Amino acid sequence: MGHVLIIDDEHDVRALLSDIVKSKGFTPTTAENSSEALSILDVKLPKIVILDVWLRGSDLDGLGILEIIRKKHPLVPVIIISGHATIETAVTAIKMGAYDYVEKPFTADKIVTVLKRACETARLKKENIDLKTKVIDRSEIIGQSPAINKLKAEIEKISPTSGRVMITGNIGCGKELVAQLIHRRSKYALGPFVTFCPTALTEEQAKYELFGERNINNNSDFTYKVCALEAANNGTLYIDEIADLPLSLQSRLLKFLQDNNFEKNGSSTSVKLNIRLISATAKNIQEEVTLGRFRQDLYYRLNVIPIHVPSLAKRKEDIPLLVQHFVQQLAKSSGLKARKFSNEAIAALQAYDWLGNIRQLRNAIEWTLIMNPLTSSSNHEIDVDMLPPDIINNKAVSIIKSKAKVNMMSMPLRKAREVFEREYLVAQMNRFNNNISKTSAFVGMERSALHRKLKLLNINCSNKDAHNNDDYQSDDNLLATGQQNKECLA
Repeated sequence: MGHVLIIDDEHDVRALLSDIVKSKGFTPTTAENSSEALSILDVKLPKIVILDVWLRGSDLDGLGILEIIRKKHPLVPVIIISGHATIETAVTAIKMGAYDYVEKPFTADKIVTVLKRACETARLKKENIDLKTKVIDRSEIIGQSPAINKLKAEIEKISPTSGRVMITGNIGCGKELVAQLIHRRSKYALGPFVTFCPTALTEEQAKYELFGERNINNNSDFTYKVCALEAANNGTLYIDEIADLPLSLQSRLLKFLQDNNFEKNGSSTSVKLNIRLISATAKNIQEEVTLGRFRQDLYYRLNVIPIHVPSLAKRKEDIPLLVQHFVQQLAKSSGLKARKFSNEAIAALQAYDWLGNIRQLRNAIEWTLIMNPLTSSSNHEIDVDMLPPDIINNKAVSIIKSKAKVNMMSMPLRKAREVFEREYLVAQMNRFNNNISKTSAFVGMERSALHRKLKLLNINCSNKDAHNNDDYQSDDNLLATGQQNKECLA
């Protein structure tokens, strides 16, 4: 049936509860104080915890232990028992996440009934999480570009393993989302996903948040801080911007990775943890190693399975679906009216560089919907001139806005056509990241004909990927405005 941890300072109560749970097929383990209880929890995770509120001679009382269990093992039901507590204590325990509250003296039938209900609730929660891990939320996966398909295939391969993962990619490209997807498809999916980022922290703050501390206050009482490592036990710890971790803490993290043991600040007790560690950085981590800002031995420990998240500039064909997704998302979350973006507006978005990646695109869509409210007299469709100024003022968008027509009116037909063709092809080449195959498919020209036209108009293809990746996908998948599968990474 499973393992039940019984925590009570009275020997007779522990013995009575042990007999009750044994009679129903459970295996009891007992502890009389917080130190024993936390040590047992670090070694073996129980199916249910029965916890007394008042623990004489214990560093932590029952509510203190409850707080730790809820943070480290949120799926484990905790049944609170007490013979001295008030209604306020019972309410506090339930609000903190206790499954139920039983007053002393209790009957065997009462304990058995609560145990059965707790087991059933835990089973249903597990089934629900199992279902969620099998069916990834479609709103999280947006796009079918070759770059994103490659990333999704890597996630499928990486997730079932226990290997440490290092995710690289520019700021705003979705590194944390990739880490979450790996966690949800791994054997750690039932455990917590804990995020730690040292970037905005001082060295002391980072040490406190990552490794915690155990201090004695003025009243000689212990205060306990659940650190990121402990909170991630039996789950995944995601360290964002790992390159910003101070060197002194890099040494300590390396020591932990060698045997999965660590000592909390201010304590001599070693704690063994079961954690999958995923790190991420927007920096060139190998350059940081060369410059002496990041330990090489730690880099090798973390970079067991490297994975790179492509920038939005490398998958501009995903922009139409991303725009559609963000419009629907903002309509639900912010109450903004859903609007369709015109083909010209989509082309303008594809022509933009997006240095801020997915995050910047979402912000641009939100700005556009807010600044162009739908009225009875307004155009339901979002056009180019409704986009944010930095996008409208982009040189590559000028042809889409057709402002060149003013100057063309004073030119002979042949010259005007040459100007139009040049600006049109410059815009389309920029839109498709200088990829000849994608551009030729969209404009309706043979690749060889497009090469000749570009040479004739003195248009330089500076992007090496334009030639190296020409045949990476079939022509059926090249049109950014064509029919695309609705899965992709946001």
